[in-house]
Amino acid sequence: MGDSAVGEHEPVKRASETKGAEVTADGSGRGRIAKPVKPTDGAKKTAAEKTSAKTASAKKTSAGKAPAKAAAKKSAAAEKPASRSAAPAKPESHLATVRRARRINRELSEVYYYAHPELDFENPFQLLVATVLSAQTTDLRVNQTTPAVFAAYPTPEDMAAADPEKMEELLRPTGFFRAKTKSLLGLSAALRDRFDGEVPGRIEDLVSLPGVGRKTAFVVLGNAFGVPGLTVDTHFGRLVRRWKLTEQTDADKVEAEIAEIIPKSEWTMFSHRTIFHGRRICHSRKPACGACPIAQLCPSYGEGELDPEKAKKLLKYEMGGQPGQRLKPPSDYPGLPAPPLGGNGAAR
Repeated sequence: MGDSAVGEHEPVKRASETKGAEVTADGSGRGRIAKPVKPTDGAKKTAAEKTSAKTASAKKTSAGKAPAKAAAKKSAAAEKPASRSAAPAKPESHLATVRRARRINRELSEVYYYAHPELDFENPFQLLVATVLSAQTTDLRVNQTTPAVFAAYPTPEDMAAADPEKMEELLRPTGFFRAKTKSLLGLSAALRDRFDGEVPGRIEDLVSLPGVGRKTAFVVLGNAFGVPGLTVDTHFGRLVRRWKLTEQTDADKVEAEIAEIIPKSEWTMFSHRTIFHGRRICHSRKPACGACPIAQLCPSYGEGELDPEKAKKLLKYEMGGQPGQRLKPPSDYPGLPAPPLGGNGAAR
């Protein structure tokens, strides 16, 4: 708002601007203008004293207003930094996002130097089956279930000829066992009939199999054939959004945007590292921010527990001194192997 006009008055005309006149009657009855009477020395002194008093009063009033104005200016100046700090931060440039994403990958590669697929497998067929079974359940539960499955059906031909009811019983611990039995019977028959009993190494062929989508296909390609691929599962999607690397929620769109900022040669391992971090530290509901090795790179830092001691208690698997998810982990895995089905470690 502008300055207030309150207190302003109409200008008062000075006495010198208006010639005072007295009209008297003379003998002829005509009026005449009387000469102004000169003030006496006493009157001059009184007028001077009044003027001096008014001037002093005005100065006093002005002096009283000055500190108030200064205080108001000081208060306004003090409020300015607060308004600046509340202003939204400048959006990160695309180049800065790319650099931050690649630095996150480098930092995670040092923390999770042992990152790997957390499904037990010995060949592409076993990895394909295990990945299909991992839908809507944990890798641990899958790893506890597949030894009996692979013992009963070691090849696509064996699985394609399986009794559905017997397979359902084997798959029951993984949940949705009827739908998963149908998918495994279908993909095994397709491998037998269309690919000579071999798992194909092209994404176009893999996604043509029953129950196989892009996520499953990239898990198989990246870990059984060495073909780079991004595995956009629940953990991966959640973390790349938390890191502000994408705002997309559709898996295919997430994959496309992350593929533009992470080098192709790193796609598979970036997926493993991101998923490892999501399962161990950056949890969905309560991330352990106080124990996060990439806190300085995370724009969402502070959403979770900040106290280092409390955050440590939130860590899982080898980070928290607990068994991992694989019954047969790689040799460089620093944690304990998972217990078998029915052991002292229930699926988590």
